[in-house]
Amino acid sequence: MSSWKEFSKSIELSKEYHERYHRAILNPIRRKILELIRRGLSEDEIARSLKISLPELEYHIQVLIRGFCLERRDGKLFVTKEGEVVDHI
Repeated sequence: MSSWKEFSKSIELSKEYHERYHRAILNPIRRKILELIRRGLSEDEIARSLKISLPELEYHIQVLIRGFCLERRDGKLFVTKEGEVVDHI
C-alpha cells in the first residue's frame, strides 16, 4: 500500500494523494463501509446491511484502498489511520 511519505515528495503527488483520499471518504456509503468494517462485519454482512451487491461493495472497497482508508492483509480488511476519519464525521 502507498503511504503519505511516498506522496509528499512533490506538489503533484500530494495533490493526487488528497484527491484519492477525498474521493474515498466523501461518499456516505464508503463512510458506512468503514464503520461496519471497524465493527468487525464480513464483506457478505456489509453487503446485506447496505443492500448492495458484492461486486458493488468490492468497487467501494477498491476506492477506499486506493484512497488510503483500507488495507487488505491475509484476505481481511483493516481500516487505516486515514480511514478512522469515520469517527469524526
